[in-house]
Amino acid sequence: MRSKRYFLVLFLAVMLFIAIPLLTSAQTNTVTAEAVGQANLRSTTDVNADLLGQITSGTRYPILGRSQFYPWYLLGDPRTQAPIGWVYADLVTVVGNTNTLPFSEVVISNAPATLTPAPSLTPDMSTVVNIGSSTPAPTSNATVAITTTATPLSGVIGTAQAEINIRYGPSVDYPRIGVGEAGQEYEITGRHSQFPWLQIRYPAAPNGFGWVANDLLEVKGNIYNVPVITQLSFNLPTLTPTPPVVLASHLLETSPVVISPAFQALGDQLWGMMLNAGFAPETSTLAALFVMDLKSNEAVTFGNNIAFSGMSLNKIAILTALYSTLQGPPDADTALNIAYMMVCSENSASNALLRQLGNGDEYAGAAKVTQILETLGLNNMFIIAPFKVPDATPVPVRAPTTSADQTRAKPDYSNQLTVDNMGWLLASIYQCANTGDGALMSKLPGQFNSQKCRQMLNIMTDNNLGEPLMMSAGVPPNTRVAHKHGYIDDTHGNAGIVFSPGGDYVLVVAMHGPDWLEAKETFPLISDLSRTIYNYMNPTAPYESNQSWSIPVTDECLTQSRNDVSMLMSSQ
Repeated sequence: MRSKRYFLVLFLAVMLFIAIPLLTSAQTNTVTAEAVGQANLRSTTDVNADLLGQITSGTRYPILGRSQFYPWYLLGDPRTQAPIGWVYADLVTVVGNTNTLPFSEVVISNAPATLTPAPSLTPDMSTVVNIGSSTPAPTSNATVAITTTATPLSGVIGTAQAEINIRYGPSVDYPRIGVGEAGQEYEITGRHSQFPWLQIRYPAAPNGFGWVANDLLEVKGNIYNVPVITQLSFNLPTLTPTPPVVLASHLLETSPVVISPAFQALGDQLWGMMLNAGFAPETSTLAALFVMDLKSNEAVTFGNNIAFSGMSLNKIAILTALYSTLQGPPDADTALNIAYMMVCSENSASNALLRQLGNGDEYAGAAKVTQILETLGLNNMFIIAPFKVPDATPVPVRAPTTSADQTRAKPDYSNQLTVDNMGWLLASIYQCANTGDGALMSKLPGQFNSQKCRQMLNIMTDNNLGEPLMMSAGVPPNTRVAHKHGYIDDTHGNAGIVFSPGGDYVLVVAMHGPDWLEAKETFPLISDLSRTIYNYMNPTAPYESNQSWSIPVTDECLTQSRNDVSMLMSSQ
């Protein structure tokens, strides 16, 4: 009996010896993640992918897999182990060895069937919260909360009194992560103990929160009921991948041209110059740009989805439509109106040419211009009414609806453009003048020839009486620049072609501010942009500084522009 008892004890000891390592191994193979505060769950490994929900500190989630190329983890439901979404690695703390995890490329649907929403939790608002502390937050059995609209758990709401910047931390030194419009409401989730800044719930942020200066929000509710935050450092993680802002443009190309890394870098540099000057696409002060190397046909653009007021830039479109109807050189009256329109931006001369296009009807002439643009495939650019002149009575007309955003830059309802549409129109004129081909020749057969296109470029070269202005002030003296400038209270722009020793290029710039733009700021910026492109095209002979600029008085311009009439009437 004692012998049997001895063998039983020995057997149990051996089994326990074997089982303990197995149990330990099973435990160590589990890799889990917990949010640092709060983190977004995405459908795939991209910060712009669909937002599936959010996780908060206090609950650990099993990591089911990892991306082979990007720092993202695939999380699972703690109850069912079903995938619930991807989280950026810097936003969670990990327990376990992630190198043991399999690689995954799974894409989670917008509404995973196995995802169990978290029950509502009422936070204790009397507690002083230190986000930077290592004290664990209360745990819950919830898996993840699907967030479609902000739920005001705090009961305190802030309303933006004007356009506001939303930043990653409580200071203007932190990067802007978004912009709020006047009247927009946000749930206030915290207030800083040392700085006059409020934390708001902002799902677009990497951690789900943003910061706004106190005096920019009208607060409803008891602000002392929200947690006090004492954290002093807020490190914004580097999120990858990020979609490019500067995009290749192939609007009228039959076969797209591959953009070289150097030209893409040029586009990115121009984009950075715009941002540094305060023109940001998510604000009411915004800008767009198109640039094309006419030798390689590489073209990049940003902001090309925004419609701007056409200003006097669209007089290039009127010039193009007019030359499509001419059977030979213009007569003296037509030539004089062309000179007044293109050299001095005279609106009455522009309207006279619209009447000529419309057989006496300015509106019919504007419709003819728009029809020509549509035929060329430039559908985000139009003019449907004459330019405003004193004592004129406008006629109600319906503005076309285009694929561009026709609200952001508050464009003139009757005269609009996008930078890429204008850029490709200029490229088409250049191709027609230099090689006798391009969209003008192929889409408007019999209406253009090289001579017509060269005359259009010649008159554009005398813009502003040929004196430096905007893009022409950013290149060396005596550099040929065929361009048209334009400006109204809230929108400034320039569009043209620079003929440089190292190669010719198209540049189109449009800028918009909510009420007023200062020429002393925008004109030199356009010159800087042009000079940057010129130096890219001419690396061995860079131009170091901009020329000074001025705009002649109207009477002087009109008098001197008459010198262009004989050139326009020439058959050369």
